[in-house]
Amino acid sequence: MPEESSPAGIIRKSFAGRFGTKVGILGGTFNPPHIAHLIVAEEVRGQLKLDKVMFIPAAIPPHKLTVEILPAEQRLKMVKLATRGNPFFEVSDIELRRKNPSFTIDTVLDLKDRFPESDFHLLVGVDLLIDFKTWKDPDRVLTECTVVAMTRPGFDLAKVDKELLKVVELINVSNLDISSTDIRRRVKSGKSIKYLVPEEVERYICDNSIYR
Repeated sequence: MPEESSPAGIIRKSFAGRFGTKVGILGGTFNPPHIAHLIVAEEVRGQLKLDKVMFIPAAIPPHKLTVEILPAEQRLKMVKLATRGNPFFEVSDIELRRKNPSFTIDTVLDLKDRFPESDFHLLVGVDLLIDFKTWKDPDRVLTECTVVAMTRPGFDLAKVDKELLKVVELINVSNLDISSTDIRRRVKSGKSIKYLVPEEVERYICDNSIYR
């Protein structure tokens, strides 16, 4: 049976039609997800006219192998709670199903294989470009998707390789001084995190005594 007429092919085609052709990929630990994640994702979606932004929690981030991270299932749940109010946001567990560290190129290739009709845009903080050469297959990342670097007022672009800046798309987003690290510290010390995370995420953290 041809793939397009097989059950898997039909599902893929149906999902791709709902999913859209111009898709942003926003990966991260999301430990926890906070409003800055949502705000910049929505800003980039609007500026680039993306059909969807896919949030992808990392199971084992290669650069955080020694950092204590909340179990993947709980982070996935929080991302779903944080994004479910926006019809343009999707959540994928594609990296959580892997046993090995989550490399960007592996995720991009996997998504392109599943949804060949989609045009993927990888959304990263401009500061991550400083160490872009240390990524797995960095040149292939650039050829397999559009790398969109989210920059903020005050960031010195001179820190980034000039040749790299020629092949990535720079886009300005709001400068929101909110971090997951600070949120975890606030919870541990008994301080309020209201308005730093979506209300449902705050409730989930409280109900499950997370980060205490």
